Amino acid sequence: MDQSSNLTGKLLIAMPGMLDPRFERSVILVCAHSDDGAMGLVVNRPLPELGFAQLLQQLGIEGGASADPVPVGFGGPVEPGRGFVLHRARPRDDQTEGTMCIGEDLAMTTTRDILEDLAQGRGPQPALLALGYAGWGPGQLDNEILENGWLTAERGDDIIFGAENDTKWLKAMRGLGIDP
Repeated sequence: MDQSSNLTGKLLIAMPGMLDPRFERSVILVCAHSDDGAMGLVVNRPLPELGFAQLLQQLGIEGGASADPVPVGFGGPVEPGRGFVLHRARPRDDQTEGTMCIGEDLAMTTTRDILEDLAQGRGPQPALLALGYAGWGPGQLDNEILENGWLTAERGDDIIFGAENDTKWLKAMRGLGIDP
């Protein structure tokens, strides 16, 4: 894969005709894309039945009741019990175990430490917590794009971290000049 086709840090926007109900009207941040495959996090599917404080309580992490609420969402159908915190990159994130940088200013962390920091009000902001992820094998995502399953766009923090989940897909489409 050449660098020009690397979608890391870009948005995937489900086409209006997306038939897979798991991804219908989804907006996904591509966190990694290489010859080995791709992974991303859905950023517009909240899990209303599970709040941040409740999740912290289930994990036995103190301080969650007073913490700034972090949105908890469906990140994708792969490993739905695994959590990923998407956040603004911090100094030395590129050297922190369990953290993957996504471009220069975003990172994704999978360790308990970041949840503890967020619970104590010391975590990076903005942030969102995704349970599960979307994954593609080698060449699979590229083929889905060629078959008109996805549109790609530059990311915007208002789409990724914005509070209006039910309008993110429409905003992303309109950002490309498309009125679905």
